[in-house]
Amino acid sequence: MTSPPFRYARATSVDNAIAKGICNGSAFIAGGTDLLQLWKAGVTAPAEVVDISRLPLSEIDCSNDTLTIGALARLSSVAAHRDVAMHHPLIADTILASASGQIRNMATVGGNLLQRTRCVYFRGQDVPCNKRQPGSGCGARDGVSRQAALFGTSAACVATNASDLAVVLIALDAEINIQGGAGARRVCLSELYRLPGDTPAQDTTLVAGDLITGVIVRNVARFAGRMTYLKVRDRASFEFAVVSVAAALHIENGVIVESRLVAGGIAPLPWRLTQSETMLLGKVPSDAVFVAAGDLAIQGAQPLSENGFKIELLRNSVFRALQTIGGAS
Repeated sequence: MTSPPFRYARATSVDNAIAKGICNGSAFIAGGTDLLQLWKAGVTAPAEVVDISRLPLSEIDCSNDTLTIGALARLSSVAAHRDVAMHHPLIADTILASASGQIRNMATVGGNLLQRTRCVYFRGQDVPCNKRQPGSGCGARDGVSRQAALFGTSAACVATNASDLAVVLIALDAEINIQGGAGARRVCLSELYRLPGDTPAQDTTLVAGDLITGVIVRNVARFAGRMTYLKVRDRASFEFAVVSVAAALHIENGVIVESRLVAGGIAPLPWRLTQSETMLLGKVPSDAVFVAAGDLAIQGAQPLSENGFKIELLRNSVFRALQTIGGAS
C-alpha cells in the first residue's frame, strides 16, 4: 500500500509547532511508536508531519513533593531517573510494565498518554469501525469482543484505552500542561479523555494545534508505601492489559482516610472506581472490606459475548491490589 504524499516540517519552538499543528491534516510526531503503526495500517495519512522531537520539553524535575515531567521525556528516562525511582516508584514500575525496552527508549510520555486504542477493528482494514471511519459501524459489538470495554461504551464504540501510565497518573491526581492556539492551560489528566458517545473518532478534548507540554504530580507522599499497579495480561512480556488496577491508600490511625482506585482495559478511558473509593473511607483495612470494594467495582458492567470474564477478573484485581497495599506497613 502506497501512502499519499505528505510534507515534513521540524518545529523550531513550541509556538511554531502550534502554528503548524493548527493546519488541517497535520500530525505531531516525536517517538512515532504509535503514529507510524497507525500510518502503516491505513488509519491515518497526515498531509503534514510536524516533528516536535527536538523541542525543549524533556526535563524531569522532582522537588518539594512535586514531580514535573516534560511531555517529550522518553519513558526509559523517566523510569531510570533516580528521583522518580526513589520518590515515585509506582510511576517507574508502571512504565517498566508497559512496553518493551526498545519502545521505552523511543516513546515519549505525551505520546503514551495519547496512544490510540488497540481494538482489532480500529487497527484492521476493510472491517467496520466508527472510530476509524465514522458511520461504518462497530464490528466488535457482534464480532471479536474479548478486548472490548465493560463501562463507558456507546452504540457506536466499545474500544478500550491502551495506556498503563494514564491509569496510574489519574490515580495520583496528575495534571497536564497544554499549549495551543487559545493559549496555555492546566487541566486534570482525567479531563483529557472523553467517552465515545456518537463521535468515537474523538478520543480526547484536545483541538487542532493543542500540544501537551508536561505532566505534574503532587503530594504523593501521603500514599507512600501504599501504592500498587496490578496488570493482568495474556503474557508476561510486552503486552497490553486485559484488566489493570492502580490503587493507593492513605491510612491514619488504622483507618482509611483517602483512597484511589482506577482501572484500565475495561473502558474507553482510565476508569475511576468512585463507588469503591467512597466505600473504603473510614473503614479499617480488612479482607472483608476489600472484597466489598471489589463487588462495587463491577456494578453496572455491560459485557459483550466474549468479554464477560473481565467482570470477575476486575473484582479479583481490585481485591488483590487493595490486599497488597492495605496490610501493616
